[in-house]
Amino acid sequence: MATNELQPPRRSRPGPWPSAPASSVESNAPRQPLSWARRTGFRPMASGDSTPSTSGQIALPRPREAENHPDLDARRPTNTPIPPPLPATSTAERINRDRGDPPAQMDQAGRNAREANGGVRTAGSVPTLTGQMSHATPNGPARPVPVQATTPNGHVGPLPPPNGSLGSGPPNPPPPPPIRPRRDEEAVTLPQVMDDDEVETRATHMNYELRDTPGLVPIILYAVQHYLSMMGSLILMPLIIVPAMGGTKEETSEVVSTVLFISGVTTLLHTFFGSRLPLVQGPSFVFLAPALAIINSRDFESLNGNNFKHIMKQLQGSLIISSAFQAILGYSGIMSLLIRLITPVVTSATITAVGLSFFSYGFTQVGTCLEIGFVQIMLVIIFALYLRKIRVFGHRVFLVYTVPLGLGITWALAFLLTESGAYSYKGCDINIPASNIISDYCRKHISRMKHCRVDTSHALRSSPWFRFPYPLQWGTPVFNWKFAIVMCSVAIIASVDSVGTYHASSVFATTRAPTPGVLSRGITIEGVSSILAGLWGTGVGSTTLTENIHTIGITKMASRRAVEVGAGIMILLSLVGKVGGFIASIPEVIVAGLLCFMWAMLAAIGLSTLRYSEAGSSRNNIIVGLSLFFSLSVPAYFQQYGISPSANSSVPSYFQPYIVASHGPFHTGYGGVNYILNTVLSLNMVIAFLVAVVLDNTVPGTRQERGMYSWSEKEDARREPSFSRDYELPFRVGRAFRWVRWVGL
Repeated sequence: MATNELQPPRRSRPGPWPSAPASSVESNAPRQPLSWARRTGFRPMASGDSTPSTSGQIALPRPREAENHPDLDARRPTNTPIPPPLPATSTAERINRDRGDPPAQMDQAGRNAREANGGVRTAGSVPTLTGQMSHATPNGPARPVPVQATTPNGHVGPLPPPNGSLGSGPPNPPPPPPIRPRRDEEAVTLPQVMDDDEVETRATHMNYELRDTPGLVPIILYAVQHYLSMMGSLILMPLIIVPAMGGTKEETSEVVSTVLFISGVTTLLHTFFGSRLPLVQGPSFVFLAPALAIINSRDFESLNGNNFKHIMKQLQGSLIISSAFQAILGYSGIMSLLIRLITPVVTSATITAVGLSFFSYGFTQVGTCLEIGFVQIMLVIIFALYLRKIRVFGHRVFLVYTVPLGLGITWALAFLLTESGAYSYKGCDINIPASNIISDYCRKHISRMKHCRVDTSHALRSSPWFRFPYPLQWGTPVFNWKFAIVMCSVAIIASVDSVGTYHASSVFATTRAPTPGVLSRGITIEGVSSILAGLWGTGVGSTTLTENIHTIGITKMASRRAVEVGAGIMILLSLVGKVGGFIASIPEVIVAGLLCFMWAMLAAIGLSTLRYSEAGSSRNNIIVGLSLFFSLSVPAYFQQYGISPSANSSVPSYFQPYIVASHGPFHTGYGGVNYILNTVLSLNMVIAFLVAVVLDNTVPGTRQERGMYSWSEKEDARREPSFSRDYELPFRVGRAFRWVRWVGL
């Protein structure tokens, strides 16, 4: 070995190496091979073995203090100290010792055998190691140390490569190629355990995550932006059901204020004691179809005057019972069992059917004033699609504020047309009932005057400045068991909708998916929220709005505090009566144009849920396709059954699908049973849910193909403090629910 290649040590030279005891040298017990020897199959012959000619030994590293270091072969830490090496006697060992390396033992018998054979290597001889392996020093990387092999006949040569054969031993086979998992095998994803700091500092696409708290001014701006982007879902529901119940514009204004108040209160309840995700609660479109079915029931045909309050009390009673059923569904732990049947395939078909079920109302109402309604539809399409990437001061205002901008521009256009006299016809008065109009000229244009003018509503002028919504403001609720059962069936659909929203929003909020206990807790609070909606009289239940997914995605804001600030703003606005009057003054044709966009977006959100499964799977596509087709075809059969084509009905054409209970195919001896079966099976979302849940849970498919929701476990809260802070109840309220093991973390 060339000495000039050796670098001087950077630390002091170690002391003399201790001599090994004679018992350790002459012992017949075989020495435990090192890890590299076990990998290569090399079997050394120690000096105390029976064959003296093969007594070469493996040089061991210098002794170190006992420490916890991983044993890569045993896959466990060990505290076993390394035994001291044997003393070095050869020149090579002395050089290694001067460098700070442990010595290597040269066997004298092997050296004599080599000299006797004249350096000729005998075939089939077994080499023995006579040099030193590479050794890593604390001051630098591993330094190469000469390694030689001595055969029984005395030949000295380099050590064969590790993957070659040593002596007569068989060579080690190459490692097998990685086995690709089969398609029919279940893919199991293990939870990743991350430190709290790593979770908080990892890169994210959101401006604010779940527990982030912006400054005072930014948090107010983000809160207003969040609720403005969801304005259509919050205010449009009362503008449909109150006129359908025969309510006036003033009563519509009062219901709008009540909806804003309940939305703020229930959102605070959900963010504090529910799932704790940044989800706005409000009147869900899931409850619209059964509410219209109850409103158009034959039980109210004989009412004379004040239909609104009477029907509202019936809706309140049915909502309270169905909401209590939903709360029991969550608090009893039944929902944590039902989620095994709910997959993205099921939620996709169900949510999409909700959006498609109101096609008979959309453009039918837009056609009453086509020049206004068509402009409204085109504006929201242009803002949401063509101008979605345009930024103003760094914000995508057209995408975020699609509904407010479209509403404001269209309303201003309608106001200009009204003031310019475009909808003024000489000798015609809009306040005269259509049945009392004698002139054919006025009878021809009365519809355009009613639907196109913006000065027909006096809600803003007649509404008070201050009004506090209070419970039972419409009277004592009336409980009807057949209406309650219809609403209970819809409460299950609302829970399925919320399951998909919880999972998707947790992904956007860059946190783990909630545990089944947190999910059950959220469903319980949604039931309590709908009970409050029934007591205050909003007409529909208050649940998690599906539009939260779209709003969080486009605003990049998933801060829980911002949503809570927005809920407080909603409560304050509900106390201002003029706000409700202003919203109630929106013309019906503009409302219909906005609803066309909102329902189409709801259907798009439902279809986008398929991305959590294998969207290209023919199995999933066929299941969703069958569910959507039968969700339109089966209700159409119920709605058209027993109706004469020439029959005249006092119900408007867009409400015809909701009077099926009077002429459906079920005709048993019990009128209540007939109403329940005919009504429930005529709801599009119910048919879509039934078809999807049966097919998805019976047709074979892997968990990966089905996209089974991966919910977190309770152990995750113990391993990750950040997960516990995301979902644990505040104010130590969770201690009161520890005995309920299926609710909470």
